[in-house]
Amino acid sequence: MNPRCYLSQSSHIATLLAKLPALLAFFFSFWLFPGQALAEGTSHTPLDLTHSTVGFAAIAVFLVAYLLVMAEEYTHLRKSKPVIIAAGIIWAMIGVVYMNHGMSEMAEHAVRHNLLEYAELMLFLLVAMTYINAMEERGVFDALRTWLIKKGFSFRTLFWLTGFLAFLISPVADNLTTALLMCAVVLAVGGDNTRFVAISCINIVVGANAGGAFSPFGDITTLMVWQKGMVDFWGFFALFVPALVNFVVPAAIMHFSIPKENPVANTEHVSMRRGATRIIILFLLTIVTAVSFHNFLGLPPVIGMLTGLGYLQVFGYFLKKTARKDQPPTHQPNHRDTNGTIGDVVAFDVFSKIARAEWDTLLFFYGVVLCVGGLGFLGYLGLASDLMYNQWGATPANITVGILSAIVDNIPVMFAVLTMQPDMNTAQWLLVTLTAGVGGSLLSIGSAAGVALMGQARGQYTFFSHLRWTPAIALGYVASILVHMWINF
Repeated sequence: MNPRCYLSQSSHIATLLAKLPALLAFFFSFWLFPGQALAEGTSHTPLDLTHSTVGFAAIAVFLVAYLLVMAEEYTHLRKSKPVIIAAGIIWAMIGVVYMNHGMSEMAEHAVRHNLLEYAELMLFLLVAMTYINAMEERGVFDALRTWLIKKGFSFRTLFWLTGFLAFLISPVADNLTTALLMCAVVLAVGGDNTRFVAISCINIVVGANAGGAFSPFGDITTLMVWQKGMVDFWGFFALFVPALVNFVVPAAIMHFSIPKENPVANTEHVSMRRGATRIIILFLLTIVTAVSFHNFLGLPPVIGMLTGLGYLQVFGYFLKKTARKDQPPTHQPNHRDTNGTIGDVVAFDVFSKIARAEWDTLLFFYGVVLCVGGLGFLGYLGLASDLMYNQWGATPANITVGILSAIVDNIPVMFAVLTMQPDMNTAQWLLVTLTAGVGGSLLSIGSAAGVALMGQARGQYTFFSHLRWTPAIALGYVASILVHMWINF
């Protein structure tokens, strides 16, 4: 063969291969949108894809992923896997469409915005989980368990105690951190009593979500409403009584299903390991730092939480440097204990606590934020908000927001409401704040607290164990709305 001819053919093949991705994308866009004109590419506003093939496909992918999440108890497929794949598929379809319309930068900006939202949430959770793992490794919860048992508290008393603590602590801390802390106590006391653990976890989720609803920094949705200036700082506390009703009503119903017995007596003496009390203090200081960064400096709370992680790292360094002064080194330096430390030579390793974080839960949040963000970018959240507020009216729409937040994360739902900025008075803004905050309690996947506890109490607190008590929680949901309308309207 003539070398020049061969080189010419090779050049043509290389050119075709270089153009192949663009040709495939061009063909794919017409397959997705057979009747849509490419003239829309000149627009600088997001495309309305709510009636397109890709929009319907995105909804189908999201629904299939969530069905697999709900079936985790039976399939044993970790909940993070389907939503991560769904997020990738949804944004891949969006990317192809926007690339063909010459608007790739707009899609890139949107997905980066969602990624930033996830990063803030993930890092916040990571610090909270690290502190809880550190307290668990130092024996804090084991010591608390033995103290509660020695006090003679029954399972029913413990049920109310942990629930009320979740309700009262979450307005100061956030509802997620509070739920994780109380769940650790329940697991330490309840042990293998699955019935007690499951119902107590439900009670904690309801209490933590209800407590976070009447505080400006008790939940992310309240933070959003506060930052937008829809309700002033002290205005949120008008929701205290409705939130309390939301917690007490289902708790009173679940009370009768708690076993009438006491935890198994245990005479062993459990003492906290060195530095445990100081880690508790550092955790409280971290919460104060996070709240102060947001409240006084206007910075994201996650910056304060990460600063608090630095507190723990420095204290871990101190424990390592002073370990030999307090106790002799182990006689088995090569023995690795269950906490991942090598005997007592390494007194405390903060990175082992980070590694033990519930990564399945953290990755699940990634999938949810990206999936819902993609659906919002397609136009579905705006379409739903317009339908609800313009056609249904404020009160029915705000009640529906709470129900939606049990299925979809309450953050994008509240974001859609705030973006539309319907003309509502303060009482209506308080109503949507209440429903978005407590509506997530209707299902275990409806709030960050519920999802985190499914990971923390895996096998004992599940989607279906929560679903059995949804009617009781719904009764509390309705009662809280009626009380709010009676007091604040």
